Amino acid sequence: MPVFVWAPEEEGDWPPGAASRWWLHRSLAALADELGPRGSQLVLARGPTVRTLRALARETGANAVYWNRRFEPGLAAVEGQVEQALAAEGIETARYNSAVLFEPEAVSTQSGGPYRVFTPFWRACLALAEPGEPLAAPRALRSPKRWPRSLPLAALELEPKVDWAGGLREAWTPGSRGARRQLSRFFERAFEGYDVGRNRPDQVGTSRLSPHLHFGEMSPREVWHGLRLHADRGGLGRERWRGSQFLTELGWREFAHHLLHHFPHTGAEPLRSEFGRFPWGENREWQRAWERGRTGYPFVDAGLRELWATGWMHNRVRMVVASFLVKDLLLPWQTGARWFWDTLVDADLASNTLGWQWTAGCGADAAPYFRIFNPVSQGEKFDPEGNYVRRWVPELGRMPAKWIQAPWAAPAGVLGEAGVALGRDYPHPVVSHAIAREVALEAYTKIKGAR
Repeated sequence: MPVFVWAPEEEGDWPPGAASRWWLHRSLAALADELGPRGSQLVLARGPTVRTLRALARETGANAVYWNRRFEPGLAAVEGQVEQALAAEGIETARYNSAVLFEPEAVSTQSGGPYRVFTPFWRACLALAEPGEPLAAPRALRSPKRWPRSLPLAALELEPKVDWAGGLREAWTPGSRGARRQLSRFFERAFEGYDVGRNRPDQVGTSRLSPHLHFGEMSPREVWHGLRLHADRGGLGRERWRGSQFLTELGWREFAHHLLHHFPHTGAEPLRSEFGRFPWGENREWQRAWERGRTGYPFVDAGLRELWATGWMHNRVRMVVASFLVKDLLLPWQTGARWFWDTLVDADLASNTLGWQWTAGCGADAAPYFRIFNPVSQGEKFDPEGNYVRRWVPELGRMPAKWIQAPWAAPAGVLGEAGVALGRDYPHPVVSHAIAREVALEAYTKIKGAR
C-alpha cells in the first residue's frame, strides 16, 4: 500500500517552499497515475507521521513499513521516531537508500571522520563498489482487500491560492516519465559538449535533472547507469565516463549530502565558525532589488528573473548572483539561501547549503572569500552575445552585445537607439562593483585577523 504523509511542520526550519510545493503536487499526481494501471493507488494522509503510520498499520493489518532514507536533519529525526514507535508494536521496519549513490556513513577519511574537501571525497567514493543497477518498475502490485480512506490531493493545499505558476508549467513536466525524457534529451543533445555547455546559460547545456532527483522521480543510480549505457553505446571507455565532468557534478551532489548528514547545523550556521563574526549588513531595499532582478547588473538580473519565472536558475548564474548578494551587497548568505529555498523547484537543503556556503567562503572546500565574481565580466564570458540577458531582461533587448552587460557604460547614442533610458526603463546599478569589492575585502580582514 503506497502511502504519502504530508507533515511539513516536521521538517524543522525548512518546510518545503512555494515552488517545491507546486512541484510536489504534480509529482504526487504523476505517481498516482502510474500506480493505477498496476492495480494500486496512492494513499494520501496528513501528519504527524508517527501517529498516521501507526494508525494505518493497525487499520490494514500491515506487518511491515518500508521507506527511503532522507538526510535532512528534521526528517532524519522523524525516521528514528517512526522506527522506534512501529518496532514497539511488533511491526517490521526497513530504510533504503535511493537519494544518493553512496550513503554518508560509507565514506570516511583514514581517521574515520567526514570529508571536508571534495576531491579526496569523490576519489574515495569511486573506489567503492559501483552502485547497483536499478530494478525495473513492477508491472503489477498486490493490493489490500480494503483500502483505507485517502485524502484528495487538493486537501494537502500544495498549490498556490493565486496562480503564479504559469512559467513553471511551461518549463517542467514533474514525474518519472518527465525525468526519463529529460535524461534522454540530455544524452542526445548536450552530454558531448557538457564540459563547455554547462557554463553557458544562453544555451541548453545542462541536464536539468535536479528537481527530478530531489523529489525521487529518478534516482542517482539511474543517472549513473544511464551514463554508463550511453558511454558503452558511444564507445567511451570506463575511465572516460567515470572521469567525466557530468559524473563529477553528480559527485558534488553526493558531497552536499555527506556534509549535511555529518554537519546538520550548517543549514543555518557556517561550517567555518569564524564566519559567525562576519560583519554582514542589512539593507531591505538592496535585498528586494536583488530578489526581483532589479540590481542594474543585467547578468545578475537575468538569473533572478529566470528563477522567478521558471523556478530554476543555471548553475553558473547561481554562483554569480550569490556572490553579488554576499560580496557586493554584503548581505548574509542565509538571506539568499532562504530566497532560493522558496523559489527553486529543485530546492534541496543539502545542495542549497553547500552552494551558498561555498560562495560565501564559509563552508567545506569553499571558494576563498576574496574570490569575488565580477558580474560584468562573467556575463561577457558566459553570455557573449547577450542572448541570455535579452531573454530575461527584455527592456535591454535592443542593446548591442558590446554594451548589454554594462549598459551604464554605453554612449548616450547607443542607449537612445536601443530605447533605453537608465533609471526609467532599467535601473542604475545599486552599487559600484569596484567599490563594493574593496568594502567586502576589508570586512573579510576583520575576521581573518581575529582568528
